Amino acid sequence: MSNPHYDLVDFHNHHIPARFKLTAGLTQPAFQRARWEMLARSLPDEDLLLQDVREGHLSARVVNIPANLIADSDGYVPRETIAAMNDDLAGLVARHPGRIYGLASVDAYDGEFAAREAERAISQLKLSGFFVDCARGEMLINASQARPTLAVAAKYRVPVFVHPIAPQPLTKQMVPYGLVGTLFARGTVNSASLIALVEGGVFSELPDLRVVVTAHALGGLAMLAGLSGQSRQGVNTLDILRRHVFMDTTLINPALIRAAVELLGPSNVLAGSDWPIASEKPIAEALAGAMREAGLSADQQREIASGNALRLLRQKS
Repeated sequence: MSNPHYDLVDFHNHHIPARFKLTAGLTQPAFQRARWEMLARSLPDEDLLLQDVREGHLSARVVNIPANLIADSDGYVPRETIAAMNDDLAGLVARHPGRIYGLASVDAYDGEFAAREAERAISQLKLSGFFVDCARGEMLINASQARPTLAVAAKYRVPVFVHPIAPQPLTKQMVPYGLVGTLFARGTVNSASLIALVEGGVFSELPDLRVVVTAHALGGLAMLAGLSGQSRQGVNTLDILRRHVFMDTTLINPALIRAAVELLGPSNVLAGSDWPIASEKPIAEALAGAMREAGLSADQQREIASGNALRLLRQKS
């Protein structure tokens, strides 16, 4: 049934339209193969994507189509495929207005071409922001190749979801330690991308840029906060973070939510579940319990549940 206390907008949801072949499971370690076989059934299922909204567990989902889940063995996705993915996502949003919001997939490391696709996604397809990989090889999201895409996001004042990837060789090194090992590897590179954005001067260059990272990046956030004071740009680091950085509630845990709220402020934390990668179960009950245990006020819980996400999605010019 619906949550009696507040609306809930889940900012972190993945979907792969049926016409695109899911390849990610082919490279997973043996202990995760069965899980990826299940995900191959869940990710293309539009009815399943809408089920929690229809049943009142959620008010809306913010959906992305991760290019790296359909990439070839070299991690490559053709430009025309990325454009087709965004066309499909725009169609999904149009079929379910107010229930589905779409973040366009952009290969941010493809320079000016990526920026043109980003422009098309916002101005023509009317999508609500961008979904990008936090790193590519030795490049982090502050790389010069990614600046044109970030500039488009700042121009339109739309969010950029800077999503974790599986970095090498760290991921291979952590595979023996199971799921926690692979999540640690992903969190490490997401943390690195956050540090690169702050210390690389990207927010100084693009003052209207807003990015979203996952809770996996709390390590980077803690490091930046722990060394707060003056950044390399001569600005207080916590001030930069609170103006530009949002974090979702993936790994739903009271201590992690409390830490994100303490460091970024309650206006910069977004409900997010990593559906269906992390769980096929509704986020509502788990998040409500975690926020109560974290000691958040009723107003803070409402803002994290939906208010912050809706403001972020609707701030574009």
